[in-house]
Amino acid sequence: MNKLGFYCRLYALLFAQYVKTRMQYRFDFFISNLTMIATNLAGMASLWILMHNFPLLAGWKYEQLIFIYSFSLMAQTLLQVCFDHIWQLRYHLNTGTFIKYYFKPINSLFYYLSEMVDLKGIGLFVCGAAAFVWSSVRLGIVWTPMRLLALPVLLAGSSLLIASLLLIAACGCFWVKDSYSILAFINSFRDQSRYPMDIYNTAFKAIFTFILPMGFFAFYPARVFLEDSALGWTAWASPVFGAFFFFIAVRIWEKGTKIWGGTGS
Repeated sequence: MNKLGFYCRLYALLFAQYVKTRMQYRFDFFISNLTMIATNLAGMASLWILMHNFPLLAGWKYEQLIFIYSFSLMAQTLLQVCFDHIWQLRYHLNTGTFIKYYFKPINSLFYYLSEMVDLKGIGLFVCGAAAFVWSSVRLGIVWTPMRLLALPVLLAGSSLLIASLLLIAACGCFWVKDSYSILAFINSFRDQSRYPMDIYNTAFKAIFTFILPMGFFAFYPARVFLEDSALGWTAWASPVFGAFFFFIAVRIWEKGTKIWGGTGS
């Protein structure tokens, strides 16, 4: 617990320093966040155009789709803000600059991830939260104490799940010189996970549930708030999957850093 507290305090200090530095370029900060908001509003507008011609999509109406979509945007905030540096891992490994992460008396994964913070995640969260509130009101969702408690837990689980899957894919660079295609392949499914699993056939639904569990990023946890009937284990499994895959990601990172450090390649 003392170590966890130390890393939390250290990250808070590093985050505050990064924000202070970033806000020296306020125009760039606002433009990047406005662009992020506009991009996702365009995605919601595309859904509206689709649903204007087809009132139901596999039994789901527009407000329900926006609810799932907005849940995914809020869950993606942690990935955008805290894990964006994983996209640069192949560059650091191929150029040799990754060696610097071995020379600090702190966890190398923590050091690597804390070095970059992407504040566009703020715009992502604002857009997602606004759409989430709008769709909740339109759907008449009753926010019981149980649902209010479940929301941050499920969001955290979903965030950790998608971040861990992408980190695992990025770690392929320790063994393959350029594993960007693997990372891009996994990331491409993030968009598909914003839609109900009911639109996919049985094979794809099984893949997104048991093999590449993208269904647990948005659809399954969102059902907790959209359906009043008894829900199966899938609705509550996001935190478990998130913790499990983060554990796997950390172990793969540790193995990769040992191999890379030992070979110098």
